[in-house]
Amino acid sequence: MLTSVQKEILQTLINLYQSSEGKSIKGEDIAEVMRRNPGTIRNQMQSLRSLSLVKGVPGPRGGYKPTVEAYHSLNISVSDNDSKVPIYKNETKLEDVSVARIEFTSVPRPTACEAAIKVLGSIKDLKLGDEVRIGPTPVNNLGVMGTIVGRDDMDNILLIDTKTIRSIPKKTVGEIATKDVIFLKPENSIEEAAKVLADNTIDGAPVIDGGDIIGMFTVSDIVKALALNQYGFKVKELMSSDIVFVDEDTKIANAINLMFEKGIGRLIVSDKNDDFLGIVTRTDLIESITNLEEIPIITN
Repeated sequence: MLTSVQKEILQTLINLYQSSEGKSIKGEDIAEVMRRNPGTIRNQMQSLRSLSLVKGVPGPRGGYKPTVEAYHSLNISVSDNDSKVPIYKNETKLEDVSVARIEFTSVPRPTACEAAIKVLGSIKDLKLGDEVRIGPTPVNNLGVMGTIVGRDDMDNILLIDTKTIRSIPKKTVGEIATKDVIFLKPENSIEEAAKVLADNTIDGAPVIDGGDIIGMFTVSDIVKALALNQYGFKVKELMSSDIVFVDEDTKIANAINLMFEKGIGRLIVSDKNDDFLGIVTRTDLIESITNLEEIPIITN
């Protein structure tokens, strides 16, 4: 049975090791984070080594590394970098922090339950009342959004009052993309573009020039142009050139994150030969998941 101090040392070692890319951690670094005497850390490390929870690395660059048993003793799954579960605060991804475990303490209904989140890395920047988004998880693409209502610094656990729980299907953008795409031309006038969008009941279309997609033109561009009295302007003068291409094998969860990061509402989908395949919009993504009303809408 580990003491509270030993658990704190082991958790701090794992947190530092997590962000060190495999480098051994010096006792002084652990002591500095924990604000304890380095001698105390060294003494406790001897006990942890005897329990096979820590291994010492000799030499000038030496220090300590956690063993697999260390992760198991703290109920942390051992995983590689590709399967780390991200955590976002105010839609900003936290670096050197990932989620090791999600446990729902009560599940009366999906949008009114609490979740205990075991975190790898420092939780010092996560405060009570912060809005966070966790996931997607690698196995079932589970995502959790909610508010931090409690924290346990010793065990590195956050208690989340959930607002949304969703499991994103493991489909790809190629499976849901619209392939019969309507295009606009750079020389189209605002009036011509507006008619094309209205006739096809769409709110945006790619702009093509000589077979290349050079931009995206939307209803928002039309509204903005009219507000600025930009009558007579061409599509090429008002379109957005901020277009993003994704491979057809891109997962829906990754596409959603990409839209949030880029602040866009459409992605151009390419096939395995890098040729144009289709377009996927925020509506396509929303319709592909179960909790339609619970997915934040991107307005661009």
